[in-house]
Amino acid sequence: MIPIYQCDAFTDRVFGGNPAAVCPLESWLDDDVLAAIALENNLSETAYLVGGAGRYELRWFTPAVEVDLCGHATLASSWVVFERLEPGSTEVRFETRSGELRALRRDDGAIELDFPSRPPARESVDTAPFADALGAAPTAVHDAPYWLAIFATEGDVAALTPDMAKLTAIGRPVVCTAPGQDVDFVSRFFGPTVGVPEDPVTGSAHCSLAPYWAEQLGKTELQGRQISARSGDVGCAVRGDRVTLAGAVTPYLEGRIRF
Repeated sequence: MIPIYQCDAFTDRVFGGNPAAVCPLESWLDDDVLAAIALENNLSETAYLVGGAGRYELRWFTPAVEVDLCGHATLASSWVVFERLEPGSTEVRFETRSGELRALRRDDGAIELDFPSRPPARESVDTAPFADALGAAPTAVHDAPYWLAIFATEGDVAALTPDMAKLTAIGRPVVCTAPGQDVDFVSRFFGPTVGVPEDPVTGSAHCSLAPYWAEQLGKTELQGRQISARSGDVGCAVRGDRVTLAGAVTPYLEGRIRF
């Protein structure tokens, strides 16, 4: 049997933020088993941990693919280490496809992640395909690990009703963002190409959102909010070629997987 924890990340309430499954393993299972568990869980990500004593290998799977970077499942994995695997610890290091990632447990109970900064290209690409797929025209679209589509207002982003088939044809997930009304910026994430039509809160997207809005707003510490139906808050700080992402984690369930 495999332990499984499901946590809501980037939120201080159950049924908010982004749910992630975390499965600590004694050793790595075959990739097809990891993929099958992630598909069975049917969450935007399932994280797998192997290790101990504050250092773990970490991998993330959507229901469709393994991904190179995931924020909310790393946040949830950190909570599992701090609260269940190594109670009382305040720092953990993860070896991942994106290099070493570090998590710190802050005094206020939030968890802070140290992630790579992935700023978008300055030049805008042709916005027409994105306008057609999103149902509204962005003011600019920038190339990054995810496409970054810029809108004028929070209301513009909230009102988007994208065509998932057309978004799939674009080939990469699209992050839509605008200045926020009571936070620095808001966003939504559409990823049908990776098996996640709309992700509730996407930590990895903030690796591009934070440096973009830091430049636009002239500040290095920002508050972001992903305005999905579940919603979630991400505290961001730009530190050279790194970005810190901070948020709360709320546990939802603990159990065992049988197969």
